[in-house]
Amino acid sequence: MQHIGITGGIGSGKSTVTQMWVRCGAHAIDADQLSRDLTRSGGAAIPLIRQAFGPSSIASDGAMDRAHMRERVFSDPHVKAQLEAILHPMIRDASERLSQAARLSGARVLVHDIPLLVESGRQGRHLDRVLVVDCSPETQVSRVMARSGMSRDEVLRIMQAQASRQARLAAADWVIVNEGIDLAQLEREVQALYQLALTP
Repeated sequence: MQHIGITGGIGSGKSTVTQMWVRCGAHAIDADQLSRDLTRSGGAAIPLIRQAFGPSSIASDGAMDRAHMRERVFSDPHVKAQLEAILHPMIRDASERLSQAARLSGARVLVHDIPLLVESGRQGRHLDRVLVVDCSPETQVSRVMARSGMSRDEVLRIMQAQASRQARLAAADWVIVNEGIDLAQLEREVQALYQLALTP
């Protein structure tokens, strides 16, 4: 089974690309979704988050207060490190369980949608190739503002906390430039890479 890591900055379209891989026949593991599952009401990480950061870290519905914690993470690197120390091992364990299940099901290609792949390092992930979904910073900003209602400054702050475009491209085995093309052309590029993945 080939393991393909997919990453890209916020607004690059990596989630769209991941879904295209699934339509080709790949299995997928979404690190962001695993994080959301862990931090929803009743999620496995909630007791540890409450213990580490206090009741203000938990929203009224019992889930992690994402807006509150995002502010704390951006303003205090120690809080960021603490939260990552809670979530990252749990995400890795869940990913490994899903990977084993995919292998047992006979999957030939498993894509790992990992937003912070470059920031957290490739080591220990057993990835055969890394695919970076790339676009210009200005395109990132406009896409995120359009879909989320965030201000330009908020989006730029998130981008500044992520790896640079240059660092992501340096880590890439494959690059898809998701800019100036339509979805049909984007899907054709994914289909071509999927065929390459089938013939390692």
